[in-house]
Amino acid sequence: MKIKDLRALSTEALNGKLKDLKLDLAIEKRNISSTGVASKKIKLKEMKRTVAQILTLLKERGAAS
Repeated sequence: MKIKDLRALSTEALNGKLKDLKLDLAIEKRNISSTGVASKKIKLKEMKRTVAQILTLLKERGAAS
């Protein structure tokens, strides 16, 4: 997801998206630890980047949780 799209979202929507992404990231990490193989390394990297972008936006807005 692009930063321009994230900036258009409300704080509540960003918090919801952050929660979903963290859950997906935890599931993917569990899959990697159980199988030893990452299914989609690029997807994992993109999820981490999006989480960081959302946290940055929330910090800028003063609504970091």
